[in-house]
Amino acid sequence: MPIKGVWFRPRDRKGLLNPNQYGFLPGLSTYDAVLTLFNDVKTLQRPRLKVSSLFLDIKAGFDNVDNSMLARILREGGIPPHLVSWVSSFLGQRSCSLVFLLYVSPLHFKIPQGLMVSYVDDFALTAASLSYRGNIRRLQELFEKLEKKARRLGVSFSIEKTELIHWRSPSHRRSPKCLSPIQIKGELFRHRDSLRWLGYWFTPAIDSSAPFSHRLSLAQGAFALIRSLSPPGAGLAPYLCHRLATSLVAPILLYGADRFTPGAGAMARLNTLWHKVQRWTTNCFSAMPMGILTVESCLPPVPLLISHRQRLATLRVACSPPEINPATAWLHASFPSLSSHRAKDYSRALTRGFTSVYLPLHWKTPLPVPPMRNHLLINAVAYKTIPFTQGLSRMPMINSHLGSPALAASSKSLMDNTYSALKKRVREALIEEWPRLFPTPGYYHQLPTLNPRPFMGLDRFTAGRVHQMRAGKSYLTAHPTWRSPDADTSYPRCGLEPETFEQAILTCPSSQGARSRLLHGIPSVGQNYYPSRNSLHNYA
Repeated sequence: MPIKGVWFRPRDRKGLLNPNQYGFLPGLSTYDAVLTLFNDVKTLQRPRLKVSSLFLDIKAGFDNVDNSMLARILREGGIPPHLVSWVSSFLGQRSCSLVFLLYVSPLHFKIPQGLMVSYVDDFALTAASLSYRGNIRRLQELFEKLEKKARRLGVSFSIEKTELIHWRSPSHRRSPKCLSPIQIKGELFRHRDSLRWLGYWFTPAIDSSAPFSHRLSLAQGAFALIRSLSPPGAGLAPYLCHRLATSLVAPILLYGADRFTPGAGAMARLNTLWHKVQRWTTNCFSAMPMGILTVESCLPPVPLLISHRQRLATLRVACSPPEINPATAWLHASFPSLSSHRAKDYSRALTRGFTSVYLPLHWKTPLPVPPMRNHLLINAVAYKTIPFTQGLSRMPMINSHLGSPALAASSKSLMDNTYSALKKRVREALIEEWPRLFPTPGYYHQLPTLNPRPFMGLDRFTAGRVHQMRAGKSYLTAHPTWRSPDADTSYPRCGLEPETFEQAILTCPSSQGARSRLLHGIPSVGQNYYPSRNSLHNYA
């Protein structure tokens, strides 16, 4: 929308948008909202306070927006009159009809739900005190105040979507669970053992088992659907299978991995599914070692993918303008950001008078062994950026035009190039850790890469045979199985040398005529040679 650039500048939106709003704003995501929520919860739990959160949802939000009231709010927020008139005209006199056979039914709506209008739909109210009952009373007071403001705007909350959770820290796990409900508009809402908010699954102990259990079941369903498109030896080429794995299965499987790290049991289950995806991509045998399978499929192991996503997420938070990102505003004042804007730090006041064990570590300080002290959650995010910011005096600022006027005057191209260089360092760290943490057998010398290999564009049967021969697990006689480890490995055509991949393609005397006619100019089958597409077809 043309009006978008005016609304989203913080210096122009005072009184119009809440500073804690995340939805429909550029440079912000659900990760920022969840990070801010958990940072508040963890900070309040540090002095052993009991923390509770109440999650609310606007009832039929898009259908209950009053056009005249919206225009009044825009005028009071300083939006130019011609833009207010444009919005009123665009949202007014809109109609829609549902046509089925010969039946026509008019539909009534105020704002199309797909329209990019800045709108608050999901709320999270958090309270902390010495008891959960005190939190309930405080949350009831906050809800009554919020409901009065909503009533003046002509909106209401969906009672059936209201949820309550009492957070528990490790120091609270031995104490009995609080089962006290909260009463909202005459209805009781009890504490939930798990709930879903903004796509993330929460548990009272902020456990990672619940989120990944749900993601695993969804990813299994998606993989079962796309696997039918490419059965073994037929169907889609490995290149397209790789695209489906990275663009469909991985996002479903790892949603929320930027904030949560799965435990050993959940990680094993995720790996089991991901190994099936890798084997489906390469069309290889089950006997292939897992280290080789990850390299051949160009799909990193799940632990590396999770670490990579977390690094990119922390990098984006560290490089966002704190004027528009509340999560960035919680960074320590000494963090090398181009903006000095920070939210008020109340963590020290909460731990005043406590022993040093309860004091948070400075964001630059590594965790001690054993970890008697730790960082605040947002400072732990900042600490993860240290290995990738060597040589930088200040962090670059993405979306700097949305921040203060001083930031808006900075060079956007310089900021974008520096940010891209930081993401490249994160990518290089993934490639460097891949063979070190997940080594391959000594006979395999291919290097890992995230880009599909050239031969993966061939048909599925041919590319699968290339994968098998490169991995040393194929029908070549030099690749014996565990069933016949002492079998003869000589090439049946010449009987001179073991039938390896390179010997069968490039050095066997019996194939000299066909090789000179079809594979002229191909010096090697190793990783440093990338033939053209025509050569690949001849090579196959």
